[in-house]
Amino acid sequence: MATLTEQNPTSTPKLRYYRSQSLISPDGQYAAYSRIQMQLSSHFTRSRVASVLFIENLRTGDLQTITAASPFADNPFIDDEIPNQAGTIAILIPVAWSETSDRVLAREFEAIFGSDIASDFAVVWDRHSNRAHTLAPTQVRYSNAVLLGWSQTHPDRVLFRAGNLGDENWLLYAVDVNGKTIYATGDQPITFGRVANNIWAGPQAYAYS
Repeated sequence: MATLTEQNPTSTPKLRYYRSQSLISPDGQYAAYSRIQMQLSSHFTRSRVASVLFIENLRTGDLQTITAASPFADNPFIDDEIPNQAGTIAILIPVAWSETSDRVLAREFEAIFGSDIASDFAVVWDRHSNRAHTLAPTQVRYSNAVLLGWSQTHPDRVLFRAGNLGDENWLLYAVDVNGKTIYATGDQPITFGRVANNIWAGPQAYAYS
């Protein structure tokens, strides 16, 4: 929020870059982290926030790039400002590894500035198949969803809380990689992995387009 409220009196967008904390897999062999770009406009409601998730093999240094297949994630690092378009947020942040370190779960939060349009998607990357799946509850009615973690009751599914703005009681849903959604009353979220701070946390650099 502090970055978004920076004064930018010109029409030229200003860029800021951040790196998230690293999430280390339970076996200690991989790290998941995000690079976040904030494109600041003259008014914060026209700013844009986007990101890319990286999986790093800590032994070899190899990097795997993960992107979401959700509505605002098509072009994560846009260099030019689109006139008269509302600002968007599409932040992909690692949430948890699986207990066996073969899958990583990330939260894709998407929103439009100055509106009530805001919801989560889940991105699950499978190390063995090298495939990423973008998930959200299906065949249920809701306006907003919040990703909580892996389902404790159904370990192969991810757990969401979803409902409509104004409703007091939101329901729990467990979603598999094919989008199949079931009610998850009484379920609890579970996460694995260790958060590690790094010297690159916080703003890294900025540039003027």
